Amino acid sequence: MREIEVSQLGELCEQNGKAQLVDVRSAGEFAAGHVPGAANIPLEEIERRIGDLNTEQTLVLICKGGKRAGIAADFLKAKRGNLAVLQGGTDAWAKAGLPLVVSAKSRWALERQVRLAAGLLVLSSVVVSLTVYPPMVYLAGLVGLGLTGAGLTDFCPMAILLAKMPWNRANKNAPVACSLPRGN
Repeated sequence: MREIEVSQLGELCEQNGKAQLVDVRSAGEFAAGHVPGAANIPLEEIERRIGDLNTEQTLVLICKGGKRAGIAADFLKAKRGNLAVLQGGTDAWAKAGLPLVVSAKSRWALERQVRLAAGLLVLSSVVVSLTVYPPMVYLAGLVGLGLTGAGLTDFCPMAILLAKMPWNRANKNAPVACSLPRGN
């Protein structure tokens, strides 16, 4: 596995057919802004979607800053040789003044929303149980049980509920795709 810089990726992209770009972030992060031409295969899906990867092209893995792409590369390096990670990820791409494709208004990933909601529920229930109403500690236990069940079954009622919230609904007036202007 090798790391490539933004300028090297630009050169590789100019040579049609030389690279396959795969963004390993969540679908929400990908929609909020990704390198043009990149396909989205979230990190947790890489193993079961190996068949979607072209073995004749250099596979360039991309994420926000490079860490998740590096994890994906570690997994894939035994399965293929022509592999690279974009150093600095989409952050470096945008910092270089290159356009990002945006297909949704920027919002927090659903998984991040679940972590925040669960953390707030646990924190507030523990504080209330220590200061006002001791049985409130059971709410913290219930949240822990729910998170454990979600981890075991991959079914998360809190995520389903949060997905229905107004801030997670698609904006009907938003453009389907646009690019950020080039910097100087």
